Amino acid sequence: MKLLSKTPIRTLCTTSILLLCGAAALAQTPRGREVHLRGLLNDYTPSTVSGGPYEMRGKWEIVLNPVSGKADFSVDMNMETSDYGTQIGIVDPANPATRTAHTHHIAVAGAKIVWNMDGCPAFSPKTLQGFQFTGTVGQLTGNGSIAPFETSPPSSVVQVCVTGGDFVPGSVPYSNLTMTFVDLSTGAHSPAARHFGLQAIHGVVTEVN
Repeated sequence: MKLLSKTPIRTLCTTSILLLCGAAALAQTPRGREVHLRGLLNDYTPSTVSGGPYEMRGKWEIVLNPVSGKADFSVDMNMETSDYGTQIGIVDPANPATRTAHTHHIAVAGAKIVWNMDGCPAFSPKTLQGFQFTGTVGQLTGNGSIAPFETSPPSSVVQVCVTGGDFVPGSVPYSNLTMTFVDLSTGAHSPAARHFGLQAIHGVVTEVN
């Protein structure tokens, strides 16, 4: 896959422009400018969700503000029932319309950045460092309108983790993204978990600038 960044993420900690190596370094970015991370999202929902399992495909973006220490996050994605649906009789392989293709737009604004991986999903081989933030979605659509499984206004809470390798030559410090719909402060599941599941949804970092 072609790396989209004009500044490859493997050189992230050797350039004087993109010093995104932790909270202290972020605060030293030129004139406190925002840092943008972008990438792809590719995963599956559990088979237990209605109409599932769905394939999830999309693009995401994170904007880190070094002055406020907060992040904005957005995802544009499409979903449709996976081939497993043919085995359980909810998909007719001769009729793509039975895969119930649809779209979602998800956004979180002003979430506090935490510079550790505590409570983030594990990988094998393991990621070595990263950051995270958790926030209530300000937008969660289904085909453009508020998703039918979401409250109005939206109340689902999402945890986002960005992790990767050490800051050494040959490594990519920020390589992996996970998006997980976590429980509300009341202990109840986020409404969106009914559609996406409670598991981590996985993606890849392709660009940092």
